[in-house]
Amino acid sequence: MYRDNASTIQSQYLDGQFLVAMPGMLDERFARTVIYLCAHSEEGAMGLVVNKPAIDLRFADLLVQLDIVGEDEAIRLPSRAENIEVLRGGPVEAGRGFVLHTPDFMIDNSTLAMSNGICLTATIDILRAIAAGEGPESALLALGYAGWSPGQLESEIQANGWLHCPVDMALLFDTAIEHKYDMALRSLGADIATLSGQAGHA
Repeated sequence: MYRDNASTIQSQYLDGQFLVAMPGMLDERFARTVIYLCAHSEEGAMGLVVNKPAIDLRFADLLVQLDIVGEDEAIRLPSRAENIEVLRGGPVEAGRGFVLHTPDFMIDNSTLAMSNGICLTATIDILRAIAAGEGPESALLALGYAGWSPGQLESEIQANGWLHCPVDMALLFDTAIEHKYDMALRSLGADIATLSGQAGHA
């Protein structure tokens, strides 16, 4: 019932949507993940996992590591900075940071405005702005990304690896990390108990 719903949308490409891993996902790196798909075309796809926290790394610690703030400043950051989650965005280029954020903050020639009012900025300038209390209203920082070669994502969807659904801003920015996966499934009307754990072709 939920397999390959790509045909139900006008575009064959899913950029700007959530990918939600099927319960039977065999790749442990993506088990129970929700991914915001930043780009999807005939050249492949790129997305950010939005529900896997970075291990033992707080945003304040990262700001200190990057010499954006001193250790004394890290304990009294603006409230927006204190609330930013540091996530494991995917296995590719795990040392590179990507900030998904609301469109109330833009950096010329650096911020990519995507669909559904979500923006992506991958320069250190946005971290400086957030640390100074001048950044976007809502944001999350992902380290690394998930990438697919041409046709790979389509094949994984056909094989029951992924579901997809429109992005929910509240789920993306306001829902606790540990609840995002179940909430995303629920938004699809999917009951995890009734979804097949076995990937397969029709």
